[in-house]
Amino acid sequence: MNVSHNELEGICRKAFQGIGFSEGDAADAADMVAWMEVHGLGGIAALKKGVHFLLKEGESQPPSIIYQDADVTVLDAHGNSILGNASLALELGYVRARARGLSVTKIRHCHNRILVIGYLSRLARRGMNVTAFWRNAHDPLTELVVGFRAGHPIPDLCFYSLEAVPDDIEKNDGITLVMANHVDLMPGLRSSQPLTNLIQHSEPDLVARKAQLLTAGMEVDDDLWKTLKSLADRLLVEATEDSRSGAGAGTNDND
Repeated sequence: MNVSHNELEGICRKAFQGIGFSEGDAADAADMVAWMEVHGLGGIAALKKGVHFLLKEGESQPPSIIYQDADVTVLDAHGNSILGNASLALELGYVRARARGLSVTKIRHCHNRILVIGYLSRLARRGMNVTAFWRNAHDPLTELVVGFRAGHPIPDLCFYSLEAVPDDIEKNDGITLVMANHVDLMPGLRSSQPLTNLIQHSEPDLVARKAQLLTAGMEVDDDLWKTLKSLADRLLVEATEDSRSGAGAGTNDND
């Protein structure tokens, strides 16, 4: 079915609340999904892939700190979706970059990582240079690099595969984020390994895609939409139960 940006964001926000996200986390997660989709970067596909994992996770929980010094923070997301773990981790990196000029934040053991791009856009609008990168354990091994310039809410994005598998065999389920106050961090593709299947999206490309999708609307899989509606309906059930328990006259004139 075809939906508008506002419809997509609204149903996602209610669905995330139905899963157990706090109101703030639900709003952030919905914004990430809708932002990705309206820029043609597959927010709906990523949500469809991860929604069943979200149902198993239940209420979102904050990531825990593994290591921290003045400039570097390493966090453990406990194998959960980035949708419930992004805000605190990214805000921590943002505050440190504001104070120190540069910060590095590593989020380990998370999935749905592609959706973090929507939240990074917020940081760029607030005047922060941001680069994020991660690898996917596919065959072939692939890497995604995303770069935002301060004041520019649309990134340049590079996606490519590596022909040679590196010696590091650690599971690829993390994100590295570099933020800088006054230094342009736009990534350059310089590697000792040959890069293949290069896909690049520039800022003008994504701006044009957004204009097109805002006009034409976005296609959502019918089954996914039904799932989101079902999750959103949990809020109505809870509200009805609360209303019934509080119905009737109060015990004093101030009720």
